[in-house]
Amino acid sequence: MTGPVSLDRNSPVLLWMQLAQDLRRRLAEGEFDQRFPSENDCVLEYGVSRQTVREALRRMEADGLLVRNRGSRTILSRPEFEQPLHAMYSLSRSLQSQGAIERSKVLAIRQIPADHYCDELAIKPGEPVVYLDRLRFADEEPLAVMRSWLPVDIGDKLVEAELESGSLYDLLAEKCHIRVTGGWERMWPVNPSPEDRKLLRLPKGQVALAVQRLAMSGNRPIEWRETTIRGDRYSFKAEWMDTSTSR
Repeated sequence: MTGPVSLDRNSPVLLWMQLAQDLRRRLAEGEFDQRFPSENDCVLEYGVSRQTVREALRRMEADGLLVRNRGSRTILSRPEFEQPLHAMYSLSRSLQSQGAIERSKVLAIRQIPADHYCDELAIKPGEPVVYLDRLRFADEEPLAVMRSWLPVDIGDKLVEAELESGSLYDLLAEKCHIRVTGGWERMWPVNPSPEDRKLLRLPKGQVALAVQRLAMSGNRPIEWRETTIRGDRYSFKAEWMDTSTSR
């Protein structure tokens, strides 16, 4: 259900409470991903006074859902997640360490013939691999689309239900006794495909980050991954120091 619902003026629940509750509902359903309604929009949509709207928005701001600045439009309050670049990371652990509730939705898991990543996985073109497609959420908002390709002897041990609530690498360690020991990544800004833009609820024209990863266990490649991640919600941080001896 999208759009406003009628407020009940005969209810013992105050109008501003009803309004805040309905705005929360619409927010959770993704209706305001591109633009949160102004005070005037709410007055016209719900047929209430400006004071009622201001009280509802004030309470939502106090709960950390909105940011309101005098003279400018109300915007959604969305924390940005930061990931250091100096070590291998897990998105699950990164989000959890920053207080976010993380979960995954498995969009696909199946065997397919290997394609463009054969060299990285050290397999021949056409050999079977397990393809895993996941949509990752932070606090119930889509954050990243992750597509992984794994050797069959590893990927066939994965179970969809477990992938929706846990880290892929934790599952590999538990089910396959395989520990990720290293690898590499590259990243660049990208204009997402129409499919990824819809999954991530990105407004038209907004760019994202593309990340490629090769994960290794010892000398064996165990995963090739291609990720599209929201650039407005996630950032990578690199630390450096001057190691030269000249001054």
